[in-house]
Amino acid sequence: MSPQSQVPAHSKGSWTSFLKSIASFNGDLSSLTAPPFILSTTSLTEYSAYWAEHPALFVAPAKETDPAKRALLVLKWFLSTLHQQYCSRSEKLGSEKKPLNPFLGELFIGKWDGDAEVGETVLVSEQVSHHPPATAYAIRNEKNGVELQGYNAQKASFSSTILVKQIGHALYTLTPPGSDEKEQYLITLPSLHIESLIYGSPFVELEKSTKIVSSSGYVAKIDYSGKGWLSGKKNTFSASLFKQSEGEKNPLYTVEGQWSDKFSIKDARTKNVIDGWNSKENPVTPLALAPLEQQDLYESRRAWSDVAANIQKGDMDAVSGHKSRIETAQREQRRLEKEEGREWVRRFFNRIDESADDPQIQRLAKLADLPFEADKTGGIWRFDAQKALGAQPPYHKIGGVGLGLAE
Repeated sequence: MSPQSQVPAHSKGSWTSFLKSIASFNGDLSSLTAPPFILSTTSLTEYSAYWAEHPALFVAPAKETDPAKRALLVLKWFLSTLHQQYCSRSEKLGSEKKPLNPFLGELFIGKWDGDAEVGETVLVSEQVSHHPPATAYAIRNEKNGVELQGYNAQKASFSSTILVKQIGHALYTLTPPGSDEKEQYLITLPSLHIESLIYGSPFVELEKSTKIVSSSGYVAKIDYSGKGWLSGKKNTFSASLFKQSEGEKNPLYTVEGQWSDKFSIKDARTKNVIDGWNSKENPVTPLALAPLEQQDLYESRRAWSDVAANIQKGDMDAVSGHKSRIETAQREQRRLEKEEGREWVRRFFNRIDESADDPQIQRLAKLADLPFEADKTGGIWRFDAQKALGAQPPYHKIGGVGLGLAE
């Protein structure tokens, strides 16, 4: 089947017009209206869940006593998330779809149930900024003392294809066995571009490099390279883990493969394969959500339910009507806030000044060559557990979904 057949015959005209509008557009591409067959029923706030769909891998580093092996397990977990973050949608739907743009205050809340060793892992995702758009998230496993929090925005542009720069970072925190001090890993986010756009069957390809920098003194660097014109496989990467004091030329471990499929981990000194991962052999753990009728009005699935249902039906007039109602309500909310001289209160996250951030995180950011770029994400965002306790409705136990926080 040729790639062109991904575009329905009756939609080829609108797809061609859409491509032309992208090529001539100067601004945020997310504001463009895409043809119906390329629209997703999923909001960007749900993408935060891709970080922890393998809960056992997510908590595994917290059980390792050796700091180098612990850093390697963090790297393995991160690499395992790439398939879910950047490939699972195109596999499921046949191509990458344009997600719903979240509104300010939008929430996505759920949990993964694990066995006796893994325990419960809880997700809180919130749209913390609308202009510029940014999503913040916190994923916590109380049993193993592991937390991931972060925030991100996307800046899309066009140069022969859609280029996406991801702005923000993630922080993975654990308490090593036998220690009272927390260990932190700062994770930078990969840039990406969209392949096969002209055929109407777009998929994500990662590019350039990212880093994971640890407070324990270890650094992982991941280099991404897609399929070339004449050779290579798509979604290819190579990574190395080294001690910061010894430098990148003296790696302890190396990793190679395809982030969309499988990869192998080698001891850099012996060249022996010591571990690996195959996404096809490791199904994800389902995320449990509260029933739709028990969700807050601001939770993604409930807020966008009418829009999603009509996208599936292909009724774009109804989609436009339901979207307009949400957007009109949001504009009215912003107008009232401006008149009254107040700002929308985030339920779970705080905006902080760069100078007020943890000195250790600032040090890790410098080692990772990470500029905070707070003006492009509406600020630097940090999770506030006390806000979760006081949120209305009580989100530490909404719809039977516990957040692992004290009542």
